[in-house]
Amino acid sequence: MKVTAELATLAQQSGNTTKTAPSPGVNVTLYARPSNVGTMTAGAAMLTAVRRAGLSPATLAWDFASIALAAVTADFAEWRSSSPDGWTREFEVQVPVSDPDLWSTQADRIKDALSFLTTDRWSFTFTSGSVPFVKPKGKRLQTPAADCVALLSGGLDSLIGGIDLVEADKVPYFVSHTVPGDRVNQKAFAAKLGAKVLNLNHNVNIGGPKERSQRARSLIFIAYGVLVATSLKAYSEGETVDLFVNENGYIAINPPLTPMRVGSLSTRTVHPRFVDLVQKVLDGVGLEVDLTNPYRFKTKGEMLTECQDQILLLELAHQSTSCGRYQRYGFTHCGRCLPCQIRRAAFVRWGKPDATDYVFGPLGQQDESHAAFDDVRSVATALNMVQDQGFDRWLGATLASVPVGDRDATRQMLKRGIQELGSLHKSLGVT
Repeated sequence: MKVTAELATLAQQSGNTTKTAPSPGVNVTLYARPSNVGTMTAGAAMLTAVRRAGLSPATLAWDFASIALAAVTADFAEWRSSSPDGWTREFEVQVPVSDPDLWSTQADRIKDALSFLTTDRWSFTFTSGSVPFVKPKGKRLQTPAADCVALLSGGLDSLIGGIDLVEADKVPYFVSHTVPGDRVNQKAFAAKLGAKVLNLNHNVNIGGPKERSQRARSLIFIAYGVLVATSLKAYSEGETVDLFVNENGYIAINPPLTPMRVGSLSTRTVHPRFVDLVQKVLDGVGLEVDLTNPYRFKTKGEMLTECQDQILLLELAHQSTSCGRYQRYGFTHCGRCLPCQIRRAAFVRWGKPDATDYVFGPLGQQDESHAAFDDVRSVATALNMVQDQGFDRWLGATLASVPVGDRDATRQMLKRGIQELGSLHKSLGVT
């Protein structure tokens, strides 16, 4: 699929526009509202939210956001089921940026990052375009005094990460992706921690059903953080700003539970290889933002037990969201998907009561709704393989994509992570 992005003019943002002849392939207008143009659109809500917050991100940060928006739109627009193997697609993406020559030096790295993230084939070319952003003036212009940025999803890991940052006397500015059911938690957690939060949304509109796998969205989450990081006072004064992507190391690696679930069939949102490739892109264009996940060698259970404010965590933990099917079950944790099982295993490791409301509680119950559910079966299969054939046989080639110097610590963390899942299944009588 060929995807051609263009930047909205101020007229297109306000609704005063005429339709232009589309280029061959898929066309997306960035930072325009769906009703204002005759093509697919993305990013209008994000642009509006940044303006309303009075922030003034660096031009290169807007370029990076444009690239991420184009990639996310492509990911939504092409159904995997239409590809020859039912999964792998091919994308040729053209994006307007402020300095095409500079960004062309990073085209291969962007391609590699997205190829690893989505297991698709990507290529990028860049054209000239000015960022459709009007700087706030006067009192509206904000240069926040926060000393770092952290993604705040409303999940348990990002909550723990936020608590630990504040306890370490850091002053974070939180950035969230607006999701139904999570926004209230995002705002409540930020308020409890005495920090600002900016809710953003890619607002992709393709005019029809979207591909549901959505692997490329990880890139736009980082792009949100880069926008805010380059708006801080510290950045304007020449300092490098830390962008925290706080996630437990087990789910960051997300080792395939069974031999059939390889590649991007398992998500790689904060996988160290993906993070490293994106960091090289940021470094390559001169964006002084450091991506960091301080929990890359910690299980979720260890994050809970080692959190620096146990009283606050006890108060808030049950409000956080982990479920992969949260909206499907009326904004309630299903209790049986892999993220729910990892969450429940972490509470077992923590040794504190789990007050989360789960649709499916007794996973050891022998019926179609509980132990027979795919993710429960997959975890049970993995545990049996570890017991019968050994941990390293089950792990297979998982560590091949991890930096060499991190492999031993990562292996030990993954072993503790699968042990946490084993303790959960034992406590629930899953056989």
